[in-house]
Amino acid sequence: MQVFTPNELAKHAANKYLSVLVAAQYARAMNEFPRLGGTGREKKLTTRALEELAAGNISFRIVPRRRPA
Repeated sequence: MQVFTPNELAKHAANKYLSVLVAAQYARAMNEFPRLGGTGREKKLTTRALEELAAGNISFRIVPRRRPA
């Protein structure tokens, strides 16, 4: 099992909390796509998302939330 440190993930996001949110949203997005038939030894989506974030392969932007009027 690969271990991702908060400092390692924060290099590609503003802070460690934002990096976790980005990885979680990316994992949700990957869950929307159909999975290819495999050997059953695939990595979990959260692990894949953290790997992609640690490698710097995820680009994102922060959209400010609109307050209800």
